Amino acid sequence: MAIGWLAVLQSVPWSEVISNAPKLAEGAKKLWNTVAKNPPPPEPPATDMTPMVSVEAQALGQLETRVALAEETMSDLHSQMLASTELIKSLAEQNAQLIERIESNRVRVFWLAAATAVAVLAAGLSLALLVSQHGA
Repeated sequence: MAIGWLAVLQSVPWSEVISNAPKLAEGAKKLWNTVAKNPPPPEPPATDMTPMVSVEAQALGQLETRVALAEETMSDLHSQMLASTELIKSLAEQNAQLIERIESNRVRVFWLAAATAVAVLAAGLSLALLVSQHGA
């Protein structure tokens, strides 16, 4: 079983995996920095307005502040989504390459097993023929 894994590991395009590793690491680092370093959204300012402003104006001001905060948060989330999508796309491309290699190795192993079976059968027939000629 170890020989099978060794063959699979040898057939992996390690040069491509290694050459793409910095891009993946950079993408993951960007994503992490975007997500981890963003402070939580700031709380809306306290309603410490002067009594001269009407209740409706205060409510309208609070709503405007909350809408602006929601738009900023949405913009940040959109940027994070783009970064994570780019990273996922890169990982998916590498995964597709690895699957393609594994499939080609599976076919190759099947044909090698068939060739080995034919060789063993031919060797067995040759041995049987040799033994029968010496016995006669």
